[in-house]
Amino acid sequence: MEKIKPEDYSAIVIFTGAGMSAESGIPTYRGKGGIWQEYDWQQYACQLAFDLDPKKVLAFHELRRKSVLDCQPHAGHEFISSLERSHAQVTIVTQNIDGMHQRAGSHNVIELHGSLWRLRCPSHGKREDIGGTFESYRCEYCQAWLRPDITWFEDPIDQEVFFQAEQAIGQAELFVSIGTSGNVWPAAGLAELAGQSGCFCVEVNPELSGMSGLYDQVFQEPASKLSELFI
Repeated sequence: MEKIKPEDYSAIVIFTGAGMSAESGIPTYRGKGGIWQEYDWQQYACQLAFDLDPKKVLAFHELRRKSVLDCQPHAGHEFISSLERSHAQVTIVTQNIDGMHQRAGSHNVIELHGSLWRLRCPSHGKREDIGGTFESYRCEYCQAWLRPDITWFEDPIDQEVFFQAEQAIGQAELFVSIGTSGNVWPAAGLAELAGQSGCFCVEVNPELSGMSGLYDQVFQEPASKLSELFI
């Protein structure tokens, strides 16, 4: 199968899902071995759970942070970071909240579902908080509980962030989807948008996804083999 030449495309969007991080040892959220098979999201990952017991929810997310810090970016993350350095316009759009792209050295990252490494106060906005434990559970200015800056179950998507992703795709010529099932909406619709925008669309996934038929080229390979698919 013909390899991809990044220099043939003026702008590239790399779209990543849970499969991108799975090879680093980070559990997926759905399916066999997924987090929500072990934990009830209604207890730990929705606004109602946070309102009822914020300390319990924050403690759960600290466990998630510690487990992620025990994992390392793999060769696929490193390749994307190197592509960003060598190509004039590369945008990473990720459904992942683990920050692995940034740890591998990527900078132009749009996080559709938020980040484990940010908290937000309803009155004083967002703040970075990087580490196994949170610096504080409460806002230093108003003492409100700080909520993880993550799109939980039943949350609306952050429209501003989603618009940034749409803009990047609208300007791109190459769209590469890596490790995403195509089952999480509205993020899954970005592949359709890429095709409608005239992108050459590529899927990289060990197994065919529910969206594979939309792509111009499909590589049934793991994310860690990404460098082998490019020239």
